[in-house]
Amino acid sequence: MVEAGEPLLLEALEALRTYHNAQAAGVPAEEVERLRVIAESAYQAVTDYQLYALGHQPLTRH
Repeated sequence: MVEAGEPLLLEALEALRTYHNAQAAGVPAEEVERLRVIAESAYQAVTDYQLYALGHQPLTRH
């Protein structure tokens, strides 16, 4: 299962790394928040994919 979603997982890890690097570098708060949202979204996509791969029904979001 991890192998099938590996590119997505790697993208999420890179987004998280970028976010943490921006925090450490003292990047303006607005940009740090933007990077946090991207990282969070990427991890949610990984979680959703893994649940789907396990056969769980996708959640309907309104």
